[in-house]
Amino acid sequence: MNSNKNQAHNKVQWRTVESEYVGQRIDNYLIRILKGVPKSYIYRILRRGEVRVNKGRIKPTYRLQIDDELRIPPVRTSQSSTVVGGKKPDWLAERILHEDKRIIVLNKPTGLAVHGGSGVQFGVIEAMRKWRDDLHYLELVHRLDRDTSGCLILAKKRSALRQLHEQLRNGDVHKRYLALVEGNWPYGHKTVNAPLQKQVLRSGERMVRVSEQGKAASTSFRLLAGSKKASLLDVELHTGRTHQLRVHAAHMGHPIAGDEKYGNDRYNRYIASLGFKRLFLHARGVSFNLQEPTVEVTVNAPLDKSFEDLLAKLELSW
Repeated sequence: MNSNKNQAHNKVQWRTVESEYVGQRIDNYLIRILKGVPKSYIYRILRRGEVRVNKGRIKPTYRLQIDDELRIPPVRTSQSSTVVGGKKPDWLAERILHEDKRIIVLNKPTGLAVHGGSGVQFGVIEAMRKWRDDLHYLELVHRLDRDTSGCLILAKKRSALRQLHEQLRNGDVHKRYLALVEGNWPYGHKTVNAPLQKQVLRSGERMVRVSEQGKAASTSFRLLAGSKKASLLDVELHTGRTHQLRVHAAHMGHPIAGDEKYGNDRYNRYIASLGFKRLFLHARGVSFNLQEPTVEVTVNAPLDKSFEDLLAKLELSW
């Protein structure tokens, strides 16, 4: 290995756990610091007891404590560079909307998963960790669907992650979206309160449906521009259920353009004929407060050109 960092992986490493990592699982910690090492190998050395904490064996679920002494065995990293969507991770630099000592807010492009898994090797978080190897800590604060673009928050400190998770639970993180829906939205400004329930189909596909047995979900829709064929809506989520916005829009009879799971196939084909072959859902803005010190953060994400082009073809201006 040419780099000092990769050479260090070929020797036994000794690390002392600092306060920002307290409470983190050992497997997730190792995945972060051993960049380029396959997850399967990391779990193998954990199972074999080659990773020691305070000279003892631990399980992958062990949560780190302050001043824990870690012994990490020699490992070999891959020399190949991470590629996401056919591009090297440094392209993400152009996507940073806001960065300070505690957080990063990205304008995530459509079609990119926020993390690896379920057949996806790399996502935003893996790419960011590869590119920003100057950061000792980087975690997703929340998720966006793979086909949803826009504001995505990442925490650079565990204290910021805890604060934002609490605010998300309390509804204190305000998230707004732009959605293009089928047909002429007749409701103007409307709040939809419809409980949602997850289900797994026989095929194994995960779906969400409106059900009285589900969890409470609330979404506000406001018309920005409309025609007989399509309407552009400003949307605010008051709760954060899986696929909430998409299901509520479909429930109102106006599914989101390009939604292959909850949408209208015929309408999706029409939108595709205009050159737009993806979900038209964009996380346009996010706002929240961080404490100690107190900082108010408001970030807006511009639409990509493909979205703007479709609105122009539909003659929707706002």
